[in-house]
Amino acid sequence: MAATSPDYATRSYGAETIGFGARPGIVVIDFQKAFTEAKYPLGGAPMVMKALANTAKLLEVARAQNIPVASCYTAYKSVRDMPHWKVGMVREQFIHGHPCTELDPAIHDPDYDVVVCKSGPSIFFQTPVVPYFVKERVDTVIVTGCITSGCIRASTIDSFQNGFRTIVPEDCVGDHEEGPHRDNLRDVGRRYADVSSLAEVLAYLDDLRKRNA
Repeated sequence: MAATSPDYATRSYGAETIGFGARPGIVVIDFQKAFTEAKYPLGGAPMVMKALANTAKLLEVARAQNIPVASCYTAYKSVRDMPHWKVGMVREQFIHGHPCTELDPAIHDPDYDVVVCKSGPSIFFQTPVVPYFVKERVDTVIVTGCITSGCIRASTIDSFQNGFRTIVPEDCVGDHEEGPHRDNLRDVGRRYADVSSLAEVLAYLDDLRKRNA
């Protein structure tokens, strides 16, 4: 994916590559059943399901290398403690205890992952993920999950704002439509993050494993 257009390029957008650091951490955003099971209004989008499968492959390798993984889901006690969501299903069903808030077993390892419930779009907003990554000496955050134009974009910006090298493998994030997916990856790729691929991230992890052996 081209990081920028000629007009943006002449103004230096996307001129720098961030690159991978020495210690990665992975965030897995909102791969809860609301988005991964087709029986729900938000569920089963083809791009999301592809991202789910690719993220599962990434996590299998990452856990074998003892790389920190933080997963999140979104849920509330009631509409009263929600932000002013404009998404009907969030208001109606993203309630603690509802099955749609459960993490998909394809990506969830309860014995390994740090799991947080988030109340806003970003996995970092008012959660302990940043202190967890600091404790684990993480300098590079790999962003996976859904939805690209919402919680992925917000989490990518927050990762950047917290000083992490931020990598978004395109095939490990998904949206309901191709246009918003590409538009938002293009925009964060101009400013805040490197837009990468599962293959590139796996190659980085393999190189890291060899260097640390």
